[in-house]
Amino acid sequence: MRLKIVLLGAPALASIAAAALAQTAPSPALMSAASTVAAAPAGKPELGTFGFDTTGMDRSVAPGDNFDAFASGTWKKTNPIPADRSSYGMFTRLDDLSTLRSREILEAAGRTPGSRIGDLYASFVDQATVDAKGATPLKPTLAAIDAATTKPALAAEMGRLARVGVPSPFRLGVGQDDRNPETYIVAMGQSGLGLPDRDYYLKTDAKLVEARTAYAGYLTKLFALAGLPDGAARAQAVIAFETKLAQVQWTRIDSRDSVKTYNKWAKPDFAAKAPGFDWNGYLAATGVAAQTQFLVAQPSAFTGSAAVFAATPLPVLKDYLKLRAINRFAPYLSQPFVEAAFAFNSTQLQGTPQNRDRWKRGVALVNGQIGEDLGKIYVAKYFPPEAKAQADLLVKNVIAAMGDRIDALTWMAPETKVKARAKLAAFRAKIGYPDTWRDYSALKIERGDLLGNVQRATAFEFNRDLNKLGKPLDREEWGMTPTTINAYANFGMNEIVFPAAILQPPFFDPNADPAVNYGGIGAVIGHEISHHFDDQGSQYDSTGKLTEWWTPKDVAQFKALTGQLVAQYDQYEPLPGLHVQGGLTLGENIGDLAGLTAAYGAYQKSLGGKPAPVIDGMTGDQRFYLGWAQVWRRNDREAALRQQLLTDPHSPAEQRANVVRNLDPWYAAYKPTPGQKLYLTPEQRVRIW
Repeated sequence: MRLKIVLLGAPALASIAAAALAQTAPSPALMSAASTVAAAPAGKPELGTFGFDTTGMDRSVAPGDNFDAFASGTWKKTNPIPADRSSYGMFTRLDDLSTLRSREILEAAGRTPGSRIGDLYASFVDQATVDAKGATPLKPTLAAIDAATTKPALAAEMGRLARVGVPSPFRLGVGQDDRNPETYIVAMGQSGLGLPDRDYYLKTDAKLVEARTAYAGYLTKLFALAGLPDGAARAQAVIAFETKLAQVQWTRIDSRDSVKTYNKWAKPDFAAKAPGFDWNGYLAATGVAAQTQFLVAQPSAFTGSAAVFAATPLPVLKDYLKLRAINRFAPYLSQPFVEAAFAFNSTQLQGTPQNRDRWKRGVALVNGQIGEDLGKIYVAKYFPPEAKAQADLLVKNVIAAMGDRIDALTWMAPETKVKARAKLAAFRAKIGYPDTWRDYSALKIERGDLLGNVQRATAFEFNRDLNKLGKPLDREEWGMTPTTINAYANFGMNEIVFPAAILQPPFFDPNADPAVNYGGIGAVIGHEISHHFDDQGSQYDSTGKLTEWWTPKDVAQFKALTGQLVAQYDQYEPLPGLHVQGGLTLGENIGDLAGLTAAYGAYQKSLGGKPAPVIDGMTGDQRFYLGWAQVWRRNDREAALRQQLLTDPHSPAEQRANVVRNLDPWYAAYKPTPGQKLYLTPEQRVRIW
């Protein structure tokens, strides 16, 4: 799918399939841009004496050597990663809270048969019923694949299985046409690898070779659990097929380029440009045969993948699709399937030693499948209207500060600034929850049919997307549920979105010092605003259209500045021999840099020209940057960090906290000196927005 929605944090941290990160309630201290110094908070903040946990600091570390360690070093030492997590930090802390609250809601709902959320949750936590069925729920899927006696028939089966979430070499969905954003279009992209990324197949690093070996064992195990013979040899043939797919797929850096990935194909173009795959059968089976125009993100990968498909024996292709289906559905089958899938996907690839409790996984399932049904009850209990109003006010303050940043730019032409200001003025902020909730009344949920529930719910959502085609743009739709710990920017909608659950400590606390709130949720808001002006979002105008609205000189100067940021992050080496990919993480790094800058401007405006109070010996600026660093307190398992560095557009948490090294006010606040590790001369500091 096209990269039009960008998240605050790494997807590995989310409590649902789509994402990862934070949630809950705002403050009277979020004052208008013209206000004076905020009054003292009415109550005690949740963290520390002013909203920041000073006991988590490591004052033996100089801020100029490692601000992340200075702000959070003791917290990292005293907060080991739980056995059921690949990482642990502020996002996961809030995810745990959201999960507990959701459990109470779901268990109460489960006492009334006929409740969708209660019945779906009950179908998952009833392990005895699931275990008693063994591999039986898989049989219809495997039988349908076996019934495909030709490659065209198998292509059609891939299309049918796409409707229930089974991946194949191509993925398909519905989104805005980036160059005609009032119109929906079918968007397609490369897909279908069983390992996290092409690099896992193609690179020779010892850890990646180890992952490939473990992957072969996992696939062999899946064959055995499904009652299919000769698993080891069949697994190797499937891996050889996937390796050929990996060889023709685009890198993640190229795949995030909005212009490169905008390629409109007419329906006949598929057969002409990517022969060897029955596109008519595939598109008909997915339900989009009537469409005449499609967006294809990686054309050469489509050409190459179709050729690989054509050159691969049918039995291998069928085994490949069976394994993709078994892996997809393993978490909803009997315990041997669950254990096998967890051992590879979580323990091997992310280093997580222990699966989450079944009830926690049940909560995640409900949130991922029918999350707005759950969210409706959640916000009524945990997100009061005044919280939404306070968050709205803070968003306005940070947007105003971003406008000031645009006005002050020296590298942007005046005529482009006018257009940038118009884009900012057209922003829409969605706070907490949708104004109109999704209607799931046509979805059938049965307590004794877990896998069927998952398949029906996935197909329901797939059909809901297809039904958008030919209809007016739905600007009320949300891409996250209220209980999700994250936030996002949507380029095509020109919007920023903050679910209810992220609006709580450490991001926001109504009783915290305003400096900490601006450094926390204020910088998160700034991050999402800034995404609309990052290397990709900046190519979309005030209407959400992908177009050239900058002068050529603006573009050249912007690329020179972003090139400096790429080079800076390329130097970071979180694991021996494995660096941050500055090109892959560029959008997020711009979001951090510009978002923190805008939030600082909003905080300074909120002071109304008066000095901030000194609290616990710390100035307002010092507390502001500590508020930012506290958000990124996090410990990672090595395997999870490796996967993040290879696949994730977000930099690791330490580098995100240390982005402060580019900000002049941070130097004034903490007095780092030349020779310290984070110190940059004024000329070396990257300033973009």
